[in-house]
Amino acid sequence: MDTRHILVLITAPSREVGDEIASALVSKKLAACVNTLPQINSLYTWEGKINNDEEVLLLVKTRTELFEDRLIPAVKAIHPYQVPEIIAIPILMGSQSYLDWIDAETQP
Repeated sequence: MDTRHILVLITAPSREVGDEIASALVSKKLAACVNTLPQINSLYTWEGKINNDEEVLLLVKTRTELFEDRLIPAVKAIHPYQVPEIIAIPILMGSQSYLDWIDAETQP
C-alpha cells in the first residue's frame, strides 16, 4: 500500500482562522486542497476543565513528506491555540489521477 499521501485534520476556533490557515497551506504548496467543515462541536478537557466549543474542521490533502517539517510549523505560526489539533491519517488508496493531482499541486 502507498502511504505517500495523507489527510490532515486541523480544528480552528473560527471560519476566519480556518480560512487563513487554508490559504497559507495552499498558497505555499503545502496542500493541494483544504475543505472546511463549519460549525462542528468539540468536547474536550483543557487545564482540568471540560469545554464544549464550536469550531471548524479543516480536511487537508497533502504529501506525507511535507507534514512534520513544513506543514505543522506553517499551521502553528497562524493558529491561536497553545496546542492545536494537527493530526494525519494515511491515504491508503485513492483515485490515481487524484493522487497524481496532489503531487502536482504540492512541493516537497
